[in-house]
Order: sequence, then C-alpha cells, then structure tokens
Amino acid sequence: MLRHVALALLLITSTAHAEDVPWLTEITTPPKSLPKLDGPPLALLSKTSTGQPITDLAGWNVKRAELRKAWLDFLGPMPERPANTTIKVLRTDELPDVVRQLIEYENEPGQTLQAYLLRPRQALPAGQTRAGIVALHPTTAETIEPIAGLSGPEAKQTGLQLARKGFVVICPRNFLWQDAKSLPEAVEKFKARHPQTLGMHKMLYDAQRATDILAGQPDVDPQRLGSVGHSLGAKEVLYLAAFDERIQATVSSEGGLGLWSTNWEAPWYLGPAVRQLDFPRNHHELLALIAPRPFLVLAGEAGSGSADGDRSWPVLEPAQDIARLYGEPVRLGIFNHHEGHSIPQVAQERMAEWLEVYLRE
Repeated sequence: MLRHVALALLLITSTAHAEDVPWLTEITTPPKSLPKLDGPPLALLSKTSTGQPITDLAGWNVKRAELRKAWLDFLGPMPERPANTTIKVLRTDELPDVVRQLIEYENEPGQTLQAYLLRPRQALPAGQTRAGIVALHPTTAETIEPIAGLSGPEAKQTGLQLARKGFVVICPRNFLWQDAKSLPEAVEKFKARHPQTLGMHKMLYDAQRATDILAGQPDVDPQRLGSVGHSLGAKEVLYLAAFDERIQATVSSEGGLGLWSTNWEAPWYLGPAVRQLDFPRNHHELLALIAPRPFLVLAGEAGSGSADGDRSWPVLEPAQDIARLYGEPVRLGIFNHHEGHSIPQVAQERMAEWLEVYLRE
C-alpha cells in the first residue's frame, strides 16, 4: 500500500502546474448528451473488484495496480530493456534552426533500431536543459522521414516543428517497417521471437526504449518528457503514457480511443480478442492510468474517415472522474477540429501550446 501511495504522491508532485492552457475548460467539458458507446458497456472504474465504491486515492491506487497488471498480462511478456543509452550517429543534417541526426541504438537486446534525433541549434546557457518529446509516426511506408521533416507537407513534419519550438525530439521507426516488406511479415517475424506477446506491447516497448534514449541525452531534462503521435502514433502514445510515468504530457491525434472505434483488432495491435463481447477491458482504463498527467486528444470528427470526436467522450469521461481524485483541474480532454483524419494548423498550434505549458520548467 505504501508503494501505491508513493506513486500517487509522485504523480501529484510531477504534474503540479503554475498555469494551464487558457482553453482547458473547453476541451475538458463533455457534450451535454454523450453519444452511444461503440461496443459493450465499460467496466466501472469507481468500484473495487469486490464492488465497493472507490472514493479516494488510497482505494484508487489498489485498483490502479490491478488494472495495470491485467493489461500487461494481456499484452504478453517483453524482455528487460537494455540499460545503455548509447547511440551511433549515422548522419547529421545541419538545418538553419535545427540539427537533425539519424541515429541507431540497441533496442531489443542484440537488435538495433534507427530514429531521428532533432534539437534546436541555439546553444543553451550552461547548466540548462530542454524538455524532450517522443514523436511517433503514423502509418506510412516513409516511416520516420516525414515526421522528421525530410519529406511531405509541413503539417506532417511534427518532429521538426516541435524541435523548432525548442524541444529535443526523437522519432523512432515502428517495427512494422523494420526489416520487413509488409505488415503481416513484420508481425510474423516478431511473433517468431515473442509468440505470447501482442504487437501493441512491441510498440510500447519500442516507445519506452526511445524514451530511454531521449532521457539519456545530456541536454534533456528527464523530468520534462512528453509524447505525440498521429493515427498509428496516436495509438502508441496512449499506451506509452499509460505505462510510463516519465511521460508528463501527451497529445494523441486521431488514434481512436475506444476499442471498437478503429482497427484495434488488427494483428499488429491487439488481435481479435478485443472484439469479443465479453472482453473485459477498454481504453478508459488506460486513460485512468494516465491521470492526472495532461492528455489531449486531437479529434477530426467530420463524417467518415475520422477516428475520434464526440463519440470518444464515453471512453474519456470515466477517466476524468478518476482524475478528480487527484484534485482539480482535470487535464484529460478532447479538441475536435472537425477537419477529418489530419492535423490542421489550429490543431498543430494547440499541440505545441499543450506541450509548452505542461512541460514548462
């Protein structure tokens, strides 16, 4: 019990903010009438396994530990991450305002992974550090090229844009495009090494390994780490924030919060079990694990083709009730830009402001 209380105190301390974004109330206020949940009813967060009501942090932290274990058991085992944060620089691009390095590091034991590491060119005063961001790319055969600013429109160059805002940013390649010609082949190769483990745990593991590398950079403050992702990357940062308390603020764009919202049943994510009517889990539990750390969903609900919007609220609102156990204000919310499966300029601006405010020194 003392360990759970200590974790609660750590979360409270590490997420105490001098100020909030001015639009916090807007994005944390649910619609007056919640849409119907896609899929079966959600398991209650506010009751213990024996049906007793949870009214304080002591009670919640017992439930929190149970939920965390249940999810990790479902995801399957992964090996201990390597302890080293050694990187090999393969290439350096000197941009006018950013230094971008293609790096390689040990990921799973004995295996390497490539990522882009971006940092502002402007030197820091002695003794000062920057906040760091793990930026996870969407589904694209170009993987880390667009997000790091080597190709594509500016709206997709999230890593480069955040480095220009003053962050140190790491953009790791997703395993689905690591030494494989197709997504099924990548899953097959992974399953050959880890037959009892879901693809989503591989993604979580790789994102945590990228967090290790980022936190190990001498100019990065390991107490000010955030994560961002769009689409596939949005799914990954939901899990990263839920299972890694080092992540202090997150922006998840168009990933689909509910298990029935998008293709969470795909073999590279969670598999078909999550579409069974008796499957007991849903992502309201992960959002509750994230609380009270700031988590912003960027939604594009504007008809077909979007993953999040008003229909995401039934999954997010129960986690807000848990966040209130830590005190007000609640910092779990949805900004619906109504522009489909994209990150329009207004959403880019809110993403940057969210991270600047909640990762401020």
